Amino acid sequence: MPRADQMKLGTFIYSHGVHPASWRHPGSPVDAGNNFAHMLNVAKISEAGKFDFMFLADSPAAAIGSMDALKRLPHKMNRFEPLTLLSALAVTTDRIGLAATLSTSYYEPYNVARLFASLDHLSGGRACWNVVTSDHDETGYNFNREGLDPHALRYERAREFLEVCFGLWDGWEKDALVHDREEGVYFDDSRLHLLNHKGKHFQVRGPLNCARSPQGRPVIAQAGGSPAGIELAAQSAEVVFTRTMDFTRNKAFYDALKGQMARFGRAPDKLKVMPGLPIHVGETQAEVHAKMAFLRENLHPAVGRQMLAEFLEVDLSDVPLDKPFPRERLPKDPKGSKALFELVREFVLQGGTMGDLIRRYADKHTGGGIGGTPKQVADYMEEWFVGGACDGFILQMPTLPSSLEDFVRLVVPELQRRGLFRKDYTGTTLRDHLGLDEPANRYAVARAGSIAQSA
Repeated sequence: MPRADQMKLGTFIYSHGVHPASWRHPGSPVDAGNNFAHMLNVAKISEAGKFDFMFLADSPAAAIGSMDALKRLPHKMNRFEPLTLLSALAVTTDRIGLAATLSTSYYEPYNVARLFASLDHLSGGRACWNVVTSDHDETGYNFNREGLDPHALRYERAREFLEVCFGLWDGWEKDALVHDREEGVYFDDSRLHLLNHKGKHFQVRGPLNCARSPQGRPVIAQAGGSPAGIELAAQSAEVVFTRTMDFTRNKAFYDALKGQMARFGRAPDKLKVMPGLPIHVGETQAEVHAKMAFLRENLHPAVGRQMLAEFLEVDLSDVPLDKPFPRERLPKDPKGSKALFELVREFVLQGGTMGDLIRRYADKHTGGGIGGTPKQVADYMEEWFVGGACDGFILQMPTLPSSLEDFVRLVVPELQRRGLFRKDYTGTTLRDHLGLDEPANRYAVARAGSIAQSA
């Protein structure tokens, strides 16, 4: 049965592109890490393509490891702080949603609630927070910790963190600001509320000194694939990023996640599942193969080894490229993406060499990938969307802006021709784009209930 909705699209942003050799490609400015004009161009291309949002991945730390590799991997070492960049983009764009990663492990809820409320005001209602707990030891070294806190503790803190933020965003009701100059009253104090939260991890009085924002609160995104992450997503997330190249596996995840939402009183259409999709597109297969070959040939082995070692959190410096990956070095409980780890594990158990695994991981480390003509790419995306394995895609362009320009020029018109994607924006906020309602304010709901009971 055809779907009544249309697919959602977001642009995944690493400065030069998602491929680790993208900074060496002539289709990406070599200074992209600190080049605002480049970032604005990427935002404008995404907006011209009528995308729902652009998404800045982030980690609050420079990477650690082999300097021979890190000196060849700029996106790990040099990039804008995301909220600062999105604030600048908020006033230089009109419709594109603005999403960024901020970690619940290294911020306080009040800071995050205030930052995103401000971004939502600046952008006219286009803010999105990707909620993470962080998954690399180097982040903890900058915040009074020796590596990461335990996984269960990080998610326990994240649940309370979100609870506090939601409470702070509700502190101002929508009509609290009356701006009555004649009476000299700026706001209605009966519609401003203290939170007075006292929990295991946080004590927050509130209220925010920033009124309710255009969306009520930012769109909440998440990427965790662990049982704790899935439960948190079913309870609170409105966009979920996934990492898998397998249709059947992603559909099972999609069905399981949406099947849990009823426990929290939520309808399945209030959450959009969007797998990451690296895409090489060209007018011919020869063109696509040439693009892929350039990046593969320009990936230095030290970079691939560093990326894999960082993900698995093991020393791989002594493993020859032409020898099988040592199975005994696979961790039992990875700290990063569990779905991605399973893909690596399957390859290792098949006896793949270190060199082959490096190349495979570099090609696939952000999820499933595809290379092809506009029709082939659109066919792939349509199969997943119509088949109920996703609600759209996070497009992980190998190089920026060139790969994004190719997609908007070649694939977007094909998706539009098939009726799978919008031809123009029909609203102004990110919630409008995604088909999400503004969350109800708890205090306004309580007041309406009291009035109804007394009537």
